[in-house]
Amino acid sequence: MPTCTFTRDMQLDDGWDVCVLGGGPAGAAAAIAAGRLGARTVLIENTGCLGGMGTSGLVTAFDPMANGQEMLVGGIMREIVETLDREGELGPGVGPEVYAKGYMRWTPFRVEGYKRLLDRLATQAGVEVRFFTRLCDAEAGNGVVRGVVLNNVEGWRMLRARTYIDCTGDAVLAAAAGAACREAGRDTPRIMPATMASYFSGPIDWSRCGWQAQQDGLKRALADGFFTQRDRHMPGFSRVGDSLGYLNSGHLFNLDALRCRDLSDGAMLGRRLAKEYLEFFRRYVPGCERLEHATTASLLGIRESRRIVGEYELTVGDYLARRHFPDQIGLFNKFIDIHPYDCSDAEYERFRAEKDDGRWKLGPGESFGIPYGVLVPRGWSNLWVAGRCVSSDLQVHGVIRVQPAAAMMGQAAGSAAVQSVRSGQTACGLDTAALVSSLRDQGAHLPQTALATTATRS
Repeated sequence: MPTCTFTRDMQLDDGWDVCVLGGGPAGAAAAIAAGRLGARTVLIENTGCLGGMGTSGLVTAFDPMANGQEMLVGGIMREIVETLDREGELGPGVGPEVYAKGYMRWTPFRVEGYKRLLDRLATQAGVEVRFFTRLCDAEAGNGVVRGVVLNNVEGWRMLRARTYIDCTGDAVLAAAAGAACREAGRDTPRIMPATMASYFSGPIDWSRCGWQAQQDGLKRALADGFFTQRDRHMPGFSRVGDSLGYLNSGHLFNLDALRCRDLSDGAMLGRRLAKEYLEFFRRYVPGCERLEHATTASLLGIRESRRIVGEYELTVGDYLARRHFPDQIGLFNKFIDIHPYDCSDAEYERFRAEKDDGRWKLGPGESFGIPYGVLVPRGWSNLWVAGRCVSSDLQVHGVIRVQPAAAMMGQAAGSAAVQSVRSGQTACGLDTAALVSSLRDQGAHLPQTALATTATRS
């Protein structure tokens, strides 16, 4: 494609301590943590609410936060789920026995309650939230981000801060700044499929339409040739309220989330597939005969796009070894979740074999650590990332790309940025023992006895 040069004057917005790009679970936690620690913090979000995939993406269930014996996820994420519980914003019958003790248990929540809670927490922390604002470019070099170019209804603006946290999901800031990244479909042979989630409502008999009834219905529908694409993996229709449920099904195969054309075509296909699933549930799943389609999400559920090359790359070997780190900033327990790459029988059998293989799933009482070094692009001084664009291999990415893990990483990044501002320490040279101590003071569950003043490195 031909190139051109475009220059213009723009307003300069200066004096910030921490700039967080992206207001999903990672970005919201990063900004709230930084604000609570007294830093002058601005949070940039392209949509009109915080929460990312949990709100705009309608993935309204938190992945497992406990390991069957104890709650692993602490800090801001634990505060969020406990507050949603107290305020009656979790799914029917869901309480601490699920999110604080359950093994491989998901916690459904009500999307509007979650939006309002994140608004409140950010405001109380003194964070300046700027909705409907997009990151366009970055001024950076030699491992330092000097500013970001933003655009919204007020026009163009150069924003300068002392530290930056990329929570865009796609490592947009890191890539624009020139940090080394790995891109799905370019540096990997295949791309994990995306999904467009949906809300369905109406009279629903939840006693008749459980997971097994849905899977039995799927087998019959596939045998009848019902679907446009023969997708055998349907995670399921989950209860959010008495007459409301969400569906995170209908894979968008071979969608490159770093190409606008693919995103546009994928959104249109996702809406068509949602209509097919409405008819599927009405026809093949008992208790759903009068189901109605309420809405599709305004964000695609992207599982894989771009990941940074960090100070440390978390690998499947670390996961299988249940490895813990002196600089870990979170603990987690979830199975390796790599969705099928296409609709072929061979690929689905590969997926089923991996899913049923006990090696790819931690047992009750087990956990692995997420080290600080996955948050820092290698060699960078004032840039962190959090969420699904951190430094990991594909298998571990399939574990930690979810909301509770993203929130823990975001809180750690926000706290690290404030520590950097106050101490002069760089992101890649941060005193990680001091960071762990700060996170513990904020309620993070970090039981490691051995600490280190430097990050674990690959």
